[in-house]
Amino acid sequence: MPLPARSFAGLLRRFRRNRRGVTAVEFAMVAPLFFGLLFAIIEVAMIFLASQVLETVTQDSARFVMTGQAQGLSYTQQQFKDYVCGRVSALFDCTNGIFVDVRSYSSFSSVNITPPIDSSNAFIPATKWCPGKDGDVVVVRLYYQWPLFVTKLGFNVANLSNGKRLLTATATFKNEPSGTSGATCS
Repeated sequence: MPLPARSFAGLLRRFRRNRRGVTAVEFAMVAPLFFGLLFAIIEVAMIFLASQVLETVTQDSARFVMTGQAQGLSYTQQQFKDYVCGRVSALFDCTNGIFVDVRSYSSFSSVNITPPIDSSNAFIPATKWCPGKDGDVVVVRLYYQWPLFVTKLGFNVANLSNGKRLLTATATFKNEPSGTSGATCS
């Protein structure tokens, strides 16, 4: 065997026996899957946290309407949204992201809630401000379009056509007697 072939065969034999760097190669193969799964878990946890925060804010803000305070102060939809924003954590872009929908009905059986998503999965912010008067049934809904980041890795929890997740929180209640005449609807 000529000398160059013998040295190449020896080099090949030494290369096969050498195990340094195997861990780095294996990690490079597994790391994208591991980090993709890790980020997907974190994103789902953030969605659950944001949903719970939105639910809590909805319950707290609904009490402001239920006790007649919003009606007594003649709140507008924007003032009520500002009231809601004062209770929202830094998780949300409240100014541009939260939509407030408050509707009143004469009885629980007359409540008609329409979904805020159309057939093409686009969000339709058909919001209204009608906190009602004493004894009215009121439905307070808050919406927020949560931005998603891990969707590029094949994990997609978006329910809107723009690639975001619509978070919705609803509170339904009967207004307490407060002596207010009610607020005008807009």
